[in-house]
Amino acid sequence: MQPIADMPAEIAAQIFAVFTDIDDTITTDGRLPAIAYSALEQLADAGLHVVPVTGRPAGWCDMIARFWPVAGVVGENGAFYFAYDTSAKTMRRSFFASDEDRLANRARLQRLAPRILQAVPGAAISADQLYREADLAIDFCEDVEPLAPADISSIKHLFEADGAVAKVSSIHVNGWYGDYDKLSMSRRFCRDVLDLDMDAEKNRIVFCGDSPNDAPMFGFFPNACGVANVMDFEGRLEAEPCWVASRRGAAGFVEIAETLMRAR
Repeated sequence: MQPIADMPAEIAAQIFAVFTDIDDTITTDGRLPAIAYSALEQLADAGLHVVPVTGRPAGWCDMIARFWPVAGVVGENGAFYFAYDTSAKTMRRSFFASDEDRLANRARLQRLAPRILQAVPGAAISADQLYREADLAIDFCEDVEPLAPADISSIKHLFEADGAVAKVSSIHVNGWYGDYDKLSMSRRFCRDVLDLDMDAEKNRIVFCGDSPNDAPMFGFFPNACGVANVMDFEGRLEAEPCWVASRRGAAGFVEIAETLMRAR
């Protein structure tokens, strides 16, 4: 991981899209500060496609797609994308799984949830679970006392033992049934909404993130960026970002955005 300050201007100048995680990447201590929202707006106003790619629920993502200065949002770790057409006043929604499959998968997750909570004292169902369409989020530090790394690993293994995919974010362990992740749905979003081939254009897209569930994106995008708190997971990431900010959370995202804007 190299300092974002060392990103060559010719690389920064060619970037035309910024995909970014939300929690602890553009937020700090659970809040979205004005500097981070302003950075999103400045990037969008400069003509860049800004796309949050998050583990947060469908209910939140509907609001983000409507109200934030973004081209759309990929939510629940790749379960869907939402993109709002402001001129037509319509929301475009694309899910990985059918309505029937999502219903069946939610029933499986509802049966699994009490087993996880019983096995890992101190864990809790995420407060935003009511607004989710496709996954189960287990809170290990957002609204509960932080759990030990071994407990977080136990939650992940319990999901996997039941045949689910499980990813660890900075606040939750998210589990779901289905062969998708942030990267696969971002690829669909690029094709459907931005009318571009993400594989062909990956050198010109930046992804910003901070935690293990961002690893597929870090590994795919040659110019992926991490905010400084990604270093908390050093040695535990399946793939690392090429560039890293010197500051944590929202301040780090602003640092990355300023690097891109200066080059333009």
